[in-house]
Amino acid sequence: MAEVDPDTSVPLAVITGAHGVTGEVRIKLFCDSLDSLKQHKAYNGGALTLKKVKPHKMGAIARFSEITDRNAAEAARGTELSVPRSALPALDDDEFYHIDIIGLRCVSDNGEELGKVFAIYEFGAGDVIEIERASGKKFMIPIGAIDMRSDPAIVKAEFVE
Repeated sequence: MAEVDPDTSVPLAVITGAHGVTGEVRIKLFCDSLDSLKQHKAYNGGALTLKKVKPHKMGAIARFSEITDRNAAEAARGTELSVPRSALPALDDDEFYHIDIIGLRCVSDNGEELGKVFAIYEFGAGDVIEIERASGKKFMIPIGAIDMRSDPAIVKAEFVE
């Protein structure tokens, strides 16, 4: 994969709505666990300061210093909670952050131009990569069918639709 800018913002979660009337918000996590979120206090370049966060059945409930009532919590719906890449732990050679591969160009191992990585889905049986062709048509492959260590990523031809 190409070198990444350490100042690139990496979303760890998104605010999905208000929780109660005192400014708490529901959040959907993009990171592995709530502990990953708790490691950071400032989000979005310091615009949001995390006061507390607790687990919830559909992600988490959080309180930010800057969100003080339900109206502000509702207005924050859709806000991604991002930190600079440099604030995240270093990765092993076989690990990646989703943001690093979204948009990565893909070709088959027989040289066919396939398109770009559109999304990554985490299912219980394993991760699935969705690739979007230039025509807009999308297809999915298991993560084991793609080598993302280079740009372009190489996809095993037998998984190409």
